[in-house]
Amino acid sequence: MPPETVTVAKSPAGTGRTDRSQARARAARQHRLLVHGTRVLLLVGLIGLWEGLARAAVIDPFNFSMPSRIWDQMSQWALHGTPQGSLWEQIWYTLYEALLGWVIGVIGGVVLGIALGRIRFLADVLGPYIKVLNALPRIVLAPIFLIWFGLGPASKVASAVVLVFFPVFFNAFQGAREVDRNLVANSRILGASNRQVTLQVVIPSATSWIFTSLHVSFGFALIGAIVGEYIGATKGLGLLVAASQGTFNAAGVYAAMVILAVVALLAEGLLAFLERRLFRWKPADAADGR
Repeated sequence: MPPETVTVAKSPAGTGRTDRSQARARAARQHRLLVHGTRVLLLVGLIGLWEGLARAAVIDPFNFSMPSRIWDQMSQWALHGTPQGSLWEQIWYTLYEALLGWVIGVIGGVVLGIALGRIRFLADVLGPYIKVLNALPRIVLAPIFLIWFGLGPASKVASAVVLVFFPVFFNAFQGAREVDRNLVANSRILGASNRQVTLQVVIPSATSWIFTSLHVSFGFALIGAIVGEYIGATKGLGLLVAASQGTFNAAGVYAAMVILAVVALLAEGLLAFLERRLFRWKPADAADGR
């Protein structure tokens, strides 16, 4: 009799890799859920602890307020407005100043950073002046800008610009200096001019450095606008903070801070989304695959 034929089922070559990829994706999702859940629990716990300590008079509710009063204050501002006008008008006023200062500071920082990174003579001449200006406590310039430009938005925009410029400048400068010299040399061999090398090699290579500074610099722009409004303004969230402090309204101070934090987080999320869209070609971070 002919021997029995034994059939061995062979799995496709890519099945094992697919299973491992799916397992890593599940692990990454579970890790993200755990992180987000822990963050929410931590926030809820801190808010609950704050509320409980204030209600039990362990901490002075007049000075430290409590989350329920802060929520009531935000609700009152949203529904009935503030002494300076609509809450949304105050938010837009501060956001407008911060955005305008951020855009001007980013453009100036990128242009000057790339220029000094590409032109050694320019860096040697202007380098000491930039270091001196960077060493100055820039927040104290806000009163000077108030004297120069008045209570309008120009003084707040100027404060935002000086806070945004330097982190963007130094990242753009370092990004221009860190460009792969082989890429530059190959571009020149192919006949690229200085302008083409800058636009097609240096700036794309420095984009990652620049985007790193953008995440931090928008927060600096908000700080500049708020400090300027706190010192003197006719509208804005900084004015709300100053007015609440002047009337010993701790809940109003915290409420304005919460609104600022929400605006900053939304701006950070938008920048992160734009960065992911622009850098889709970059490999995923190894930490995401764990």
